[in-house]
Amino acid sequence: MSAPSTSAPVAVSSEMAIAQALAAIVFDANGLVPCVAQQHDSGEVLMMAWMNRDAVSETLRTGKLCYWSRSRQALWRKGETSGHGQTLVDLRIDCDGDTLLALVDQAGVACHTGRHNCFFRALRDEQLTEIAPVLVDPRQMYGA
Repeated sequence: MSAPSTSAPVAVSSEMAIAQALAAIVFDANGLVPCVAQQHDSGEVLMMAWMNRDAVSETLRTGKLCYWSRSRQALWRKGETSGHGQTLVDLRIDCDGDTLLALVDQAGVACHTGRHNCFFRALRDEQLTEIAPVLVDPRQMYGA
């Protein structure tokens, strides 16, 4: 059995490859699939967001992460407003086809709160505690 490849594949895909990936993904009743974004070189889990078919297709076509905003009901191109985007290194589909893992190169912070990742709350001493600092004031990213 050979070891999995560790070299970074080319993130931009052909239309045939995109169609093959889309066929392997099981979208929910709302046409969405969860996508976990992970920093490709450190393994840090950055965030979870939703993708629809168009978001997956655009991500694979451009090499820039695009998600589906459930609140805005629109495509959300990561970093378009904040400047803190994600470049795709690899997109992986889990064994059931119902969850994606995007290995990314994160520019700046991943969380809209100004933290490096979205998982900054944890139970400590029986209390929900913020365990990561704000690195960038959200007003700097999105305006006052």
